[in-house]
This record gives sequence, C-alpha cells and structure tokens, in this order.
Amino acid sequence: MKKILLASNNPGKIREIQAILANDDIEIIPQSAFQVPDIEEVGLTFIENAILKARHASQLSGLPAMADDSGLEVDALDGAPGVVSARYAGPGGSDADNNAKLLRELEKIPDAERTARFRCVMVFLRHAKDPSPLIGQGVWEGGILSEPRGSGGFGYDPLFFVPEKNCTSAELTPDEKNRLSHRGKALRELVAQLRASMK
Repeated sequence: MKKILLASNNPGKIREIQAILANDDIEIIPQSAFQVPDIEEVGLTFIENAILKARHASQLSGLPAMADDSGLEVDALDGAPGVVSARYAGPGGSDADNNAKLLRELEKIPDAERTARFRCVMVFLRHAKDPSPLIGQGVWEGGILSEPRGSGGFGYDPLFFVPEKNCTSAELTPDEKNRLSHRGKALRELVAQLRASMK
C-alpha cells in the first residue's frame, strides 16, 4: 500500500479525502502524525499554495506528499475571497466569521448576481525536490444564499447553493458531496495521473 502524507490539519478535509480514496491502494496519513506544522500560505494562486504545503510536508516527513488549496470565488466580489477563503475574516476567524463577512459583502447584491464557484487544486510530490508535481483541478459551480442552510460539511458549505440538487452543499450527504464537489473532481483527476505514473 502506498503511503502518502496529506499536508492538512483540517479534519473535514482529511475525512473527505480519505473517503474518496477508500477503494484505492493508498493510505493517507495526516501531517499531524509527523508533527508537521502548518506553513504560511504566501502564494498568490491556489497552485502555488498547494505546492508550498506539499513540499514542506514532504521535506519534514520524508514521504511523498499531497496537498490541496481551495477556496470560494464569488463573481460579484471579483473572485474574492479566493486564496484567502479560510482567512477571509482575519487571522483566527472561524467558519461562522467567514460566512458572516461574506453575507455582509453581498448584502446589496441581488440573488441573480450571486454566482460563485468552489475551486480546488490538488498536487502530489514524489519527494520534497520533485520538479514536476502532478496537479489535479476541480471546479464546482453554484451560488451564494442570503442565509445559511444545512448542518453538514464545513467552511462556506451552508451558504453554497447547488442548483442541480436544489439545496446547499451542507444539505448533501457526504457521498453526494464527494461526487459533485471541486475537491472530489480534483482528487479523481490527480488519482488518475497517479495510477498512470505507477504503471
């Protein structure tokens, strides 16, 4: 079984990725198992941040590493919160704080103009100096509601409306979310590349 370190301490993210990879011969180990601390995300793009995180985790653990960077892009806000989605309300802000700030920013925006998408970039490094990381990307189109709905998921899920299911991401079952989500799409794309490279 292939052991891969996941450069994340986010329990929701770890759960989702482990569930998506449950049928593959891949064991995902959270970086906390190697006491790898979070690294500051100073990249200007999702790809830069994902590579920074994977390289840092691989360096400190000696294992191949996988990392994702993802966020919410709201068209009416010129793509914000984007790469600062997790820190939108400031350092130490909670999911609830981020959601509250997003609703304030969109207060005067009509429903029809609240289009948004989740974007995820997932990278895999064979070792810390890997010059050609594998990169998978996924996008999940939707919109932003004016109040939260549902208790599943994490982050902006209670505000993210999924048109084809007529509900929010937080109202989906974990299996449905993994099938539709940006992270599920990026991970499946990355795993296909991983399988091809292991042949």
